Amino acid sequence: MTLAEWIMLALRASLFSIVFALGLRATLKDIAYLLARPMLLFKSILSMNIVMLGFALAAAYLFPLPPPLQIALLGLAMAPVPPILTWKQKRADGTSSYAISLCVTASFLAVLLVPLAIALADIVFHADYRMPATRVVPIVLISVIVPLVLGMLVERLAPTIAARIAQPVAISGTVLLILAALPVLFVTLPAVWVLVGRGLLLFLALFTAFGLLVGHVLGGPHTHDRVVLALATGTRHPGVAMAIAAFNFPDEKAAVAVVLMHVFIGALVSIPYLKLVRISVAPAKSLDK
Repeated sequence: MTLAEWIMLALRASLFSIVFALGLRATLKDIAYLLARPMLLFKSILSMNIVMLGFALAAAYLFPLPPPLQIALLGLAMAPVPPILTWKQKRADGTSSYAISLCVTASFLAVLLVPLAIALADIVFHADYRMPATRVVPIVLISVIVPLVLGMLVERLAPTIAARIAQPVAISGTVLLILAALPVLFVTLPAVWVLVGRGLLLFLALFTAFGLLVGHVLGGPHTHDRVVLALATGTRHPGVAMAIAAFNFPDEKAAVAVVLMHVFIGALVSIPYLKLVRISVAPAKSLDK
């Protein structure tokens, strides 16, 4: 296997591990959380899949963005919620059931929404974008559905073991994701560095910041729901975004690196937001006591 193949395998393994850890803590009641709350489901889809796609299309149409950045923004806007959301929302006192249900629901809906979003981008830019549902299904199955079901089976059959290994598996998956991303960024550093002066860092940061704002506003009256939707809107599943970029633009290697760079930039931009949420929630908690 080549280095590139090893890196892609490591990325898939990391996402598999993270969702498997999620399954170790999930129940069927968690997954069905959004089905019992249709308005919250509508707001979630509006925030993640409609508003953010509009942001990416507007940025690409109105500004002379370099092709790799344009491709990465569109891919990120079309991709479903990232599995690492559940780890982030736990730190921010988010609703675990909402995060789990959102991860699963968004992944299933991606089979329909990703091809529709690509068709819209095709119309706007008069380009030959394409991503049939048959290409999305394997990504969703491998990265979300299969590891989630396996984790839930372990939780059902051996709950003590599931509780003991959930956190180590989640941490190892996150570390593996970072380790797999670093070689890609290093190899493509010259091409990516050129883009830094052409709005790369600015627009990736704006993507996350705008997503945090939109998600927080549409998340409803409860702070924990706002946190979950804010993080889901501002950060995305890198696997689907990279697949969209690689399938439509195989020669634009830098686009994949830009998607991976957003994993780091999105995490950095989210830190001040999470701190502000904790500060705003702290007085309410003290009053409850």
